[in-house]
Amino acid sequence: MKKSIDAIRMLGIEAVNKANSGHPGIVLGAAPMAYTLFTKHLNVNPQVDKWTNRDRFVLAAGHGSALLYSLLHLSGFDLNIEDLRNFRQVDSITPGHPESYLTPGVDVTTGPLGQGIATAVGLALAESHLAAKYNTKKYSLFDHYTYVLCGDGDLQEGVTQEAISLAGHWKLNKLIVLFDSNDVQLDNMVNVAQSEKIGDRFQAANWSYLFIKDGNDVEAINEAIIKAKKSDKPTLIEVKTVIGFGATKQGTPAVHGAPLGTDIETVRNLLGWTEKPFEIPGEVYDDFEVNVKNRGIKKYEQWLKMYEAFCQENPAFGKEVDEAIHGNFTFNPEQFLDLKPTKPQATRISSGAIIDRISSIIPNWIGGSADLSGSTKAKGADGVYGAENRIGRNLAYGVREFAMTAINNGICLHRGLLSFASGFFVFSDYMKPAIRLSSLMEIPVVYVLSHDSIAVGEDGPTHQPIEQLAMLRSQPNLNVFRPADFNETLGAYHLALQSRHTPSAILITRQDLPELEHSSVEMVKKGAYQVYGSEHHNDVVLVATGSEVSMAIVVAKKLEHDKKINVKVISMPSWELFDKQDITYKTKLLEPTALIASIELGTTFGWERYTSNTGLNFGIDTFGQSGPFHDVLEYFGFNVENIVNTISKKMQLSK
Repeated sequence: MKKSIDAIRMLGIEAVNKANSGHPGIVLGAAPMAYTLFTKHLNVNPQVDKWTNRDRFVLAAGHGSALLYSLLHLSGFDLNIEDLRNFRQVDSITPGHPESYLTPGVDVTTGPLGQGIATAVGLALAESHLAAKYNTKKYSLFDHYTYVLCGDGDLQEGVTQEAISLAGHWKLNKLIVLFDSNDVQLDNMVNVAQSEKIGDRFQAANWSYLFIKDGNDVEAINEAIIKAKKSDKPTLIEVKTVIGFGATKQGTPAVHGAPLGTDIETVRNLLGWTEKPFEIPGEVYDDFEVNVKNRGIKKYEQWLKMYEAFCQENPAFGKEVDEAIHGNFTFNPEQFLDLKPTKPQATRISSGAIIDRISSIIPNWIGGSADLSGSTKAKGADGVYGAENRIGRNLAYGVREFAMTAINNGICLHRGLLSFASGFFVFSDYMKPAIRLSSLMEIPVVYVLSHDSIAVGEDGPTHQPIEQLAMLRSQPNLNVFRPADFNETLGAYHLALQSRHTPSAILITRQDLPELEHSSVEMVKKGAYQVYGSEHHNDVVLVATGSEVSMAIVVAKKLEHDKKINVKVISMPSWELFDKQDITYKTKLLEPTALIASIELGTTFGWERYTSNTGLNFGIDTFGQSGPFHDVLEYFGFNVENIVNTISKKMQLSK
């Protein structure tokens, strides 16, 4: 056992030293608790690393990646010594912080502190929901634990408080958090920045709390995990450790985030480690093979046999589970056409009706809002999820946008469920860090964001999104949809649920919008398409999104009638999808010889990519105003008359 723990320590700090970059402190301090968890509790199969019922392990303190990679290598995952030698190098599978889509055995991308715990809450929620939905007295298809290793920094982040509050409220008893409590962080000792009692804080949130005074006491750690598994609440196990154990500067901030350099010899001598760098004794590999790999393979084989029997006895449920696990979430738009309104309707109303219909078609569609379902019209089916209703698909997050978003990441990462999260578009600012991770992790979470412009009206500039459009559009691997009516809203959802590796943000209105004569469910996949006018030989091409498409059509008709200007109108529900089209299609829509003008109730930032420096951009580049939305639009000159006159003057000047 000691040899194995020392091997974890040495592999980790050798990787950090070779990279001349990394965090050796957590490797040396937390190795005993990580060893205990992996060899005595964690059920994983390195040969099938995405096994549905494996235990999940989240290294919330993602800077300790060298610790995780050492454990994964020793446990038999497809991560070899050469990969450890390439720690923190370009194109390696051992990046500076764990990345779930890249490294075998990594369940969650972590690094931004706090999000790991919140994402783990989503993993635990998914397990509890799927267990309630599919487990029987005879078959327990879903019965795994979610384990987290976190540090002081994680617990200082606000998103953690949001998440632990929900986890305690939901009584997610299969969530166990190991807290590497070493009293040190990067700048100072922890007591310089905080003084609350962590145990009291968690117990107040309806968690169980256990304390281990010696982080090297494997038996005490093991007993604590056993006890935590019996709790009817989530559990925090605070383990007092010495950061940088064995190094000259152990127990100080100096050992947190810098390679040990020659001080590695001090650790080597203290541990009595005589192996060459990156060489591991056979007995250590044997230990992990028996106590992690073989134990996990046995658990997997038992589960697989049970799963096959379940599918034979329950073919309909078996098919449903299998499709959910493999992410087969889609629908036929024809099943929704009866919902199309016959009069003007806000796209939030259309969105709500579509979400409800999806819930009736796809039993594993789950989600909720940050205390805004009455406004965003987005809520799940089967009642509110909770300790008394695990099969509920409506997640009542309260006013916790950040945690909601990170929890949805966990739900989606788990597999078996497709999740959505809803709120006001302006508060995507609170959601952004977790939206970014959903893009980085390549998971198809759906974000339903309503009240998408200054047309929010009376609530004023604090609630009127301006720059958020540019913020989301600038993020890699995120499809942003701003639909103009029911058809485009349906098209956006259809594409979002077909997606396998890209999240989607669907931006919807508070105000009613007319149903367009030539809008299309199918054409949303092109990102942009023509909704008015002739295909060729136009003087002006108006490009609009969402609520402004109908305005653009009115502008076009007025320009044609009053100014004798030929105009085409393009609806562009998604920049990202349009950018993927071939040059022929793009040129056909955005005629090079025409004046291109964009119309959108948000920042004009970024529109120059389509309108060029010779075009026009009608938008809002300042904060809004409080008042009835028609008055607010008039205040900013955002009306048909002003747009018509501006375009007409521009055309006259260009002659």
